[in-house]
Order: sequence, then structure tokens, then C-alpha cells
Amino acid sequence: MSGRDDQAREQTTPQEGSILPESRLQLTEHEFDVIELAALRGRAHEMAALVEQRGIRLPALGRVTVSGEQIAVCFRPERWLLLMPPAIARAAEWHAACRGLGVAIDLSCGLSTLQLAGPGPAIRAALARGCRLDLDPQVFPVGHTAATIIAQVSVVLASLADGMLLLTPSTTARHVREWLGEHMT
Repeated sequence: MSGRDDQAREQTTPQEGSILPESRLQLTEHEFDVIELAALRGRAHEMAALVEQRGIRLPALGRVTVSGEQIAVCFRPERWLLLMPPAIARAAEWHAACRGLGVAIDLSCGLSTLQLAGPGPAIRAALARGCRLDLDPQVFPVGHTAATIIAQVSVVLASLADGMLLLTPSTTARHVREWLGEHMT
């Protein structure tokens, strides 16, 4: 690819807080720290109590909870992703607190967090173009989450009251942003 092609490609990549072309959808990349918690067998209830003491309610499988600026996502049994502003999340503190109950792993560098906001039906219709899930609000209502493929990339999709949250490997985030830019019209 020539330098001119690279330059053209960069100009079409949706940027932070960009309003996607010819739509009322807005794409934002959040700066969250991401901590994965995995409970040891039979210790999930104790892990939930520990996390609740810190102001976060762990959701059931396939659900997402929002507590202020903190989001908890559960798309695998007895494993949760905690998304928190960087000042709150300290992986070492979580790791020490979870000792004996499970493990805490810092995934902040490994996952990018994108949020798509706008009219609910428009978001769902646009994502349906590249998503293998049934995004009908009756099937995938607010508060639900699932791992899926969007634009040939692994994504964790969470339905929030103010839009859709997409967690994707950092290495593929640019591709997802570009795909959203091209397919959200």
C-alpha cells in the first residue's frame, strides 16, 4: 500500500467522539481499566460479596451492571470483567483482595472499550449488519451481554441504557472503528 493510500485510510477512521456519517450515531472510545475476575470453584458467592463491599454488584451470566462510573460484565461462568476509570482500578489491589477466592488479571492494555450511542433502533439495525446475534430488544434487552463476532472480530457486546458497549482486543479496535464508520450509514 502506498503512503497516499495509508493517508486516505487514516482520514476515514472514526475518531474519539465522532458522529458517524449520515446518522445520529456517535462512537466514543473510553479509557477504562479492565480487570478480569475469575472465582475459584465454589467461591463465586464469596467473590461477589468482596466485590460488593467495593461498590460493584457482580451480574449473573449474560448480564451487565452499572454502578456509577463502574461497569461489570459477565459473559462466561464465574468470570467478570470490571471496567473502571483508571484512578479507581488498581490490579495489584484487586489481586491481593481476591487471594484465596480467585484471581484478578489486568486486561487494560489488551481490550479497547467502544461505546455506540444514539437512537436504540438505529444502533441495533447498524450492528445487525455485521453481528451474529439477534439484537431485537425483546431478545437482547438493556442489561444483557454476550460474546460474538462483529466484522470478523471477537467482540463482547453489552446493551446499556445509553447505547451499546463493545469490548474488542486492542489489536483489532481500529478495524472495528473503521467497519463501524463504513457500515453505520
